[in-house]
Amino acid sequence: MTADNMSQQSTNRNDRYERGLQILAQVEQTQGPSVLDYVAEFSPDLARLTAELGYTDVYGRSGLTYEQRQILTIAALGAMGTAPSQLRFHIRGALNVGCTPEQIIETFIHLTIYSGFPAALNALSAAREVFTERGIRPSLEEHRTEPSERFETGSRLVAEVDGSAGDSVIKSLQDISPDLGRMIVEYSFGDVYSRPNLSLWERELVTVAACGAMGTCTPQLRVHTHGFLNVGGTREQLIEVAIQLAVYAGFPAALNTLEVFRGVLEQHENAG
Repeated sequence: MTADNMSQQSTNRNDRYERGLQILAQVEQTQGPSVLDYVAEFSPDLARLTAELGYTDVYGRSGLTYEQRQILTIAALGAMGTAPSQLRFHIRGALNVGCTPEQIIETFIHLTIYSGFPAALNALSAAREVFTERGIRPSLEEHRTEPSERFETGSRLVAEVDGSAGDSVIKSLQDISPDLGRMIVEYSFGDVYSRPNLSLWERELVTVAACGAMGTCTPQLRVHTHGFLNVGGTREQLIEVAIQLAVYAGFPAALNTLEVFRGVLEQHENAG
C-alpha cells in the first residue's frame, strides 16, 4: 500500500467519524460535553465505533426520519428495560428532533400491550425525569373509550390493522381462554390503539420495534409485520427498523427480526 493510499484511508475514517459526530449533535443538542466524550475517557475505540456505526452508518441512512428513528429507539429500549440511562438519553433526543411529549408518553402506554405494565411504568418514570429537568408539562387530557364501545371499537381496529391474522389469533383462544381474547380486543385495540397522539402507522412501528428488540414473541412480530404493511408501511421501512435494532438490541435480534420481515414480505409479494 502506498503512502497516498494510506493517507486516503485515514481521511475516509476521519470523515466517517466526523459525520457521525455531526448527526449525533442533532440528536443530542447539548451545550456541554457530548455523551461520547465521557465514553472516550475510558474507551476511545468504543466512542469512535458508536459514532461511525450508530450515527454515520445507521442514523445517516434514508428511509426513516430522525423522529421515526427516535420513536422506534425509545420503544425498543423501553421494551427491553435494560438500559435506563440510554433510554433517558434517547427520550431527550426524541424531544430534540421534534417528537412531542405526548408522543413519547403514548409510546410507553402502547408498550403495556407488548412488554407489560412494569416495563411501561419504568419507561414512563424515565420520561418524567427528562420532562422535569426540562420544565416540560405534558398534556394531562384523558382519552377513554366508552365501556359500551370497547369491543366494537377494538374489533374494527383489529380488522384494520391485522386483518385476518388478528382475527385468527382471537379465534385460536376460544377453546382455552376466550376471556384473554376479549381482553386483547377491548384493551389492546379498543382502549390503546384507539388513542390519539400516535397514528396507526406509528403504533405498528412501536410494536415491531418492541417485539423485535425483545426477541421473545416471534408469532406476534409476524402478525404485526403484516399489520405494519396493512397501515401503509413499506418494505424499505421494515428493513430500516431491523438495521436500527442492530444498534440498540444487538445484531442477533436484528437478524432474527429481519428473518421474520423476509417471510412476511415474501407472502405479500406472492399474494400481489
